[in-house]
Amino acid sequence: MTKNSIIAFEHVVKQYDEDEPVLKQIDFEIERGKFYTLLGPSGCGKTTILKLIAGFIEASEGTILLDGKKVNDVPANKRKVNTVFQDYALFPHMNVFENIAFGLTIKKMDKTLIKEKVKDVLKMVQLSGYENRGISEMSGGQRQRVAIARALVNEPEVLLLDEPLSALDLKLRTEMQYELRALQRRLGITFVFVTHDQEEALAMSDEIFVMNKGEIIQSGTPVDIYDEPINRFVANFIGESNIVKGHMVADYEVKFVGHTFECVDAGMRDNEAVEIVIRPEDLAITSVEKGKLAATVDTQLFRGVHYEIICHDSEANEWVVHSTKKATIGAKVGLFFEAEDIHVMRFNETEEEFDARLESYEED
Repeated sequence: MTKNSIIAFEHVVKQYDEDEPVLKQIDFEIERGKFYTLLGPSGCGKTTILKLIAGFIEASEGTILLDGKKVNDVPANKRKVNTVFQDYALFPHMNVFENIAFGLTIKKMDKTLIKEKVKDVLKMVQLSGYENRGISEMSGGQRQRVAIARALVNEPEVLLLDEPLSALDLKLRTEMQYELRALQRRLGITFVFVTHDQEEALAMSDEIFVMNKGEIIQSGTPVDIYDEPINRFVANFIGESNIVKGHMVADYEVKFVGHTFECVDAGMRDNEAVEIVIRPEDLAITSVEKGKLAATVDTQLFRGVHYEIICHDSEANEWVVHSTKKATIGAKVGLFFEAEDIHVMRFNETEEEFDARLESYEED
């Protein structure tokens, strides 16, 4: 565990009875003062990790470290960690003040000090003056902030958030993304956020762990994961992708759809079978003569900020293009892209192998 890490999992497994493990040999470190997101489809194990950090369940195997100390057997109420649940878990018969003060009251803290702490945390979440308001009188966004305030008043070193925005409408959800990110930066504590929403993860996180079937498939910054997905699952899960099969001709040269193109990838075997990713926003529609690929426009939808245009090439590969310009259905067009817009993925490459290959050709 490195010096700046606050949480570490070492070979952690979680299994119930004889069932398939929910988590399979999980290893990661989480640094202080950053916003981390566990991202993946339902049932991938992300909430299980949150529960293990909080102490709500025990690991079947492995070691969990909090601030450098093993906490496998430390009960939840002894960990400097607090959780904001998906349904907020607020007490409907208590007002805002009573909800936030509940944990401090249980600890028999001095009433004057409780009042000061609740006042301070309400200011943090921009709910000053709402102390006597009933929970049923609060909006969804306000209830979420009360839940966060109740967690923060205990001064946790880590705040765990289990899909707390999922019940909000789109506009409020976007507003709360900004508020949560700003709050984390202002407080400087570690946030671990669980979501299955890719856009949410990309917008809010310092680091993302992409999960599937009980494993962390890839970790990194939002830009790293979006621009350099390790495999088809990550490429498809993080944003929209055009994925076609190809072969690596040599370092920095790849062949797909019958043509050889310059690319920025290296470190693979000559003629190795690979998959090619090009994001829809990296494709430009031009004339057939100016394009690197020729295609026929099949459909077009207006998405507000862009047109979503679907084309097919001579080998029946489908290409999705995001463009600010309209196309003509049935027209023959050219698709243009730069070398750096091509991302080459190997089959069955681990994250460790991917990182080592990336590091080796970056040094060259």
